[in-house]
Amino acid sequence: FTSKFLMAPKNAFSYVLAIVLASLYIVAADPDILVDYIVPPNVTSVTADFFTYTGLRAVIGGAPPTNFTLTTVTMIEFPALNGQSVAYALLQFPPLSVNAPHSHPRGSEILLLLSGRLDVFLVDTNLNFFTKTLEKGDMFLFPKGLMHYQYNSDAKNQANALSAFGTANFGRVSVPEALFNTTVPNIILAKSFNTDVATIQKLKNGLGSKA
Repeated sequence: FTSKFLMAPKNAFSYVLAIVLASLYIVAADPDILVDYIVPPNVTSVTADFFTYTGLRAVIGGAPPTNFTLTTVTMIEFPALNGQSVAYALLQFPPLSVNAPHSHPRGSEILLLLSGRLDVFLVDTNLNFFTKTLEKGDMFLFPKGLMHYQYNSDAKNQANALSAFGTANFGRVSVPEALFNTTVPNIILAKSFNTDVATIQKLKNGLGSKA
């Protein structure tokens, strides 16, 4: 395998973080299906090709990315996964890159580190913070709906990981994007983080905000 947030008073930050976590935590799961597999309406004949996905060929063995890269394999990319309660994601971390704080509202994630070292972080709904440095071959569980992130602190070497999910379409809610790249009013964010609107706008500008 060759493809190697605004300081604020503690109470204010904890309050906002609790709101984010509560809004992201969802207990829904994929429904059981009453057939062996679900065939899309546009598929008239099921062969072995229906159960085969080749979209990762260009990623595995390709040139290392210059930024964190997430390649998902869900029912969107691989329709055969619909109803099967499983999906994957390939995560590629160049040196000093981060997969920003986010959550997956529809499924738990178990990450397997394929190469390099990776720092992983998890926050639960009681604001308990967990962190671990993974070595090649290690696995880490991110429970459904909980905020987490990963960071490759190695300045020289890439890290690569494969994540499996207990849903065919796990979804991804990025905390920076959800807060600073949507139409949430600046005054609400400024008051929540005990700062001013100008600072919030700088954060939005840094993300290339569409708001």
